[in-house]
Amino acid sequence: MGRRLLLALALLAFIFGGLVLWRESRVQAADHPPAPPPPLTVSAVSVRAAPERVTLDAVGSLDAVRQVTLAPEVAGRVVTLHFEAGATVRKGQLIVQLFDEPERAKLASIRAKAAFAKRQLDRSQALAQTGAEPRNIFDQHRFDFDAAAADIRETQAVITQKAVRAPFDGVLGLRRVNLGQYLNAGDAIATLTDLDSLYANFTVPQKNLSQLRLGQNVSIATDAYPDRALAGRVTAIEPQVGSETRNVAVQATLANPDHLLRPGMYIQARLELPPRERALTVPDTAVQTSQRGESVLVVGKPGRDGLGVVRLQPVRTGRRADGRIAIADGLRAGDVVVTSGQVRLAAGDKVKVALEDGAASGAEQ
Repeated sequence: MGRRLLLALALLAFIFGGLVLWRESRVQAADHPPAPPPPLTVSAVSVRAAPERVTLDAVGSLDAVRQVTLAPEVAGRVVTLHFEAGATVRKGQLIVQLFDEPERAKLASIRAKAAFAKRQLDRSQALAQTGAEPRNIFDQHRFDFDAAAADIRETQAVITQKAVRAPFDGVLGLRRVNLGQYLNAGDAIATLTDLDSLYANFTVPQKNLSQLRLGQNVSIATDAYPDRALAGRVTAIEPQVGSETRNVAVQATLANPDHLLRPGMYIQARLELPPRERALTVPDTAVQTSQRGESVLVVGKPGRDGLGVVRLQPVRTGRRADGRIAIADGLRAGDVVVTSGQVRLAAGDKVKVALEDGAASGAEQ
């Protein structure tokens, strides 16, 4: 019985001691509350006024600045082919040689006759000066020499025509002739295209006619290379408006140094129009869209703790270009708007702002 009493007393003492320790820990926790979480830092920008960049999107296609279908000017049989399909050639490079042996033989004969006529002319000229030979004989010899010289030039021209050469630097297309094939004048051999520069042809509505200028910048994109855009400039504007479409044809010229783009490709053209008046703009990531409309999160001026209070500000937006949105109503220059992480915030939250220009503050300046 005494042993049980001792065990009961020991258990009561253990329980009592535990209660005392628990009460003391609660008192200490009340005297030293846990540190509040650090303020949330958000990315933001200061609203600025700048000339509003205006662009006009259009679709069109690419065309070659220089492209020809190589063809002989005279008929003949192909004796040599000096190219492969898709090859790059230089101006003056021989492409196809037609059979020209008869013309070369004729040229040799005419040159011999011309040499003889020249000797006769020289001798006749000397005799005519002394009066030993009539003037009409001298005139006949001059005619014979001049006729032989003309025959030489004519035959040389035919020989030149039977050698088809590249008229400019470019890339050859598919071969359309074979060795030994007889070609008539004008029969296609291959296309030759200069890929160093291209035309971008597109149309814009007539309402934008007053905004078109020669030299305007154009950005050209294509689905074949979605991550690349090439720059061009407007070089021609059609002087008349399409009677059916009421559109104006515009042509831009762009450099194509890597030969990525090809004639006939479908393109998206973005034409840079004259800028509008200065407007307030923000990054497009700052604007949120909901059933209530568009809004931004504005951070107020910092308090004593250096933190700014977030508020939801409805806005009315304008044009969008280059990742920025014009704000027609709802903001003022200098307002600080949050550009990322809006889902973590609510109106009334206190935040620290990291401006995208590198400055850090509680809020707008």
